[in-house]
Amino acid sequence: MWHTGLGKNHGLRAEMSIWGSPNQQYSQESGAAIQIYCEDAGHYSLIEARFHVSPSLYHNRDVRFFTYSTKDTTSAGCYNSHFAGFVPAKGAALVPGQAVAPPSIYGEADHYAGLSLNEDPSSEDWVLYRHDLGEPSFLGHFPREFCATKSRIQALTRFVNYLKTVSGPPMGSGHFPGDKDVKRSVYFKHVKMYDSKGHAWDPHTTRVFDLVDKPDCYRATGIVIDFNKGYMFYYGGPGGCVG
Repeated sequence: MWHTGLGKNHGLRAEMSIWGSPNQQYSQESGAAIQIYCEDAGHYSLIEARFHVSPSLYHNRDVRFFTYSTKDTTSAGCYNSHFAGFVPAKGAALVPGQAVAPPSIYGEADHYAGLSLNEDPSSEDWVLYRHDLGEPSFLGHFPREFCATKSRIQALTRFVNYLKTVSGPPMGSGHFPGDKDVKRSVYFKHVKMYDSKGHAWDPHTTRVFDLVDKPDCYRATGIVIDFNKGYMFYYGGPGGCVG
């Protein structure tokens, strides 16, 4: 949806709305993610934390927390706690694969979760926190070797797998973000960046770029400043797209 340019980026923080996808096909996946791409001589590695619906992975349609890492985006990587990827904290309040409830209800209820993923200035590992439980809650880390270079792209994304022969599921609430209502449109809010010392700050001087590759299927607003919600944007779209 929105991403920074390539540069010395140190992390992201945002609150993302949680929406279910009860009619999603078994082979499809949808969700929202914080992503860090790290470039080294034209090759990219990736670490990410997301909330998604993936019936083929979990054999149900619950919204679940998910982590992913790869040292080469052209090959398969490590998801959740499989292989040598994300390292969960002992007693973490949220672990990879755990269901998150309840989802938002269109026109009635808004539910969200807050995550941050940033480079720890001491260890240089990438630490993951949850931020909607009162106090920040440490969830674990990605070892620094997954993102050792200083040339990085940071992204806030929502995704849906559109197959060539099957209608795609809705993105978020299933509606375009026209009315900018948190009970009707999916969003990222309180978006913040991190500096090299691990301090979060509003991205008022950061140039960002939109990435909407199927505007007939989904749309995203520009990043705006809201008095109560900070830097934010809305997005979403109906189901039914193919290919």
